[in-house]
Amino acid sequence: MTRHAAFTNIWLATLLVLPQLLLVFVFFYWPTAEALYWAFTLEQPFGGSNQWVGLLNFTTVFRDPKYWNSVTVSVIFALATTALILAVSLGLALLVDRRLPGHQIYSFGYFIPYAMAAPAAGLAFRFIFSPNAGFVAAINTWFPNLWNPATDGVDAMILIILCQAWKSIGYSFVFFLAALQSIPRPLLEASAMDGAGILRRMRDVQVPLVMPTLFFLIIINLTDSFVDSFGIVDITTHGGPARATDLMVYKIYFDGFKAQDYSLAAAESIVLMVLVVGLTFIQFRYIERRVHYT
Repeated sequence: MTRHAAFTNIWLATLLVLPQLLLVFVFFYWPTAEALYWAFTLEQPFGGSNQWVGLLNFTTVFRDPKYWNSVTVSVIFALATTALILAVSLGLALLVDRRLPGHQIYSFGYFIPYAMAAPAAGLAFRFIFSPNAGFVAAINTWFPNLWNPATDGVDAMILIILCQAWKSIGYSFVFFLAALQSIPRPLLEASAMDGAGILRRMRDVQVPLVMPTLFFLIIINLTDSFVDSFGIVDITTHGGPARATDLMVYKIYFDGFKAQDYSLAAAESIVLMVLVVGLTFIQFRYIERRVHYT
């Protein structure tokens, strides 16, 4: 006869869960409800009564070419950043998994950037890649105007992609390393005895077995690129030059806090939330079918 553990003290369970429920309500459900209300009304910049306008704010958003530019820029940024993060973090995890001398030091060092705040990382990259003061300045002396994020939109996009990827590689690295270390060693030893070299074992044995982790990290990094890039953009490029790095999350901030159009910013935030939820649904609905769990 199997005995099942039962928790009968409902009041204690409620007290234990209540702090987490309050945090979720205060920092997620309440702001989401306020954003929905503002998205369908006209919110006065300095307070006052709201006027119901229905879908007017959403119509204004979708008719704005600047907003569609921010959508395009955000998609490019998210795809490029995610691809770079996954490629580099998987490569580093494969190398550390070889357990070469000093691999523990490398593991710790690779994770450190993830603990850095986004504005701090943006400030560091803004200085390092400055065309006048950073190490790139030496290159510009040989090739004038080769690199200048202040005037070249492509350079500015590359700058924020590198910064976001550098900061997030450590997170994906830890997951990849844990997945690689969970692969049975006899399986790798058997493939080595069959004549498979290091690269062949990585390609045909290790990488296929970490596909579930890869799928999880694709979702996490894409979502993070859409919603957690404000600090880097605000410190490094301010959305410029010529809106080349005006990501959706930065445009929400600019319209809400700079232009003081709270209703328009609320509508843009709802669109961003729906986009992220829809993207996650598509990934689970279609991409997960190609993932084989072992």
